[in-house]
This record gives sequence, C-alpha cells and structure tokens, in this order.
Amino acid sequence: MTTRTVAIGSSVGLHARPAALFVEAVNKAGVPVTICKPGGDPRPANSMLTIMALGAKHGDEVVLGCEADNADAVLDELVALLERDLDAE
Repeated sequence: MTTRTVAIGSSVGLHARPAALFVEAVNKAGVPVTICKPGGDPRPANSMLTIMALGAKHGDEVVLGCEADNADAVLDELVALLERDLDAE
C-alpha cells in the first residue's frame, strides 16, 4: 500500500467545508483511499462521517493510503488539497 503523511492546513481543521471538499476529491479519484491519524486504524476516506470523526485540527497529521495502480498520483493530489487552507479559499 502506498501511503502519505500530511499535516492539515485548514485553519480550523477538517470540519464541515474542508471535509466535504476532501471527500468530494476522494470520490472523484474513483479508487479506494484510507485515512487515519498516525498509529490509528485506517478507515475509508470517502465518508464524511469518517473524516469528521477523526477530529483532525490545524497542524494535526493524517496518513492517507491507497493500493490502486495510480496511487502515487491520487495521493499526491489529496495531500496537496489537505495542505491548503481550504477555509481561506
């Protein structure tokens, strides 16, 4: 499994708007992606409830995982999204 660790860039963390944008991007990728906090149990990243339940705040790290053939490209795109302050856009 290909993984990436990223610090949350949104100033208020992965609350409703940033979480919705992230879930939309995961679903658009069309491949299974997992998310968890470091050392946590990976969960499907295509669920708004899963993302909100993480309770990830600004600066918290999360680990994304993917086993698809295009995992590197998918994860790079998702990492770039999470690194941005989606609340400021």
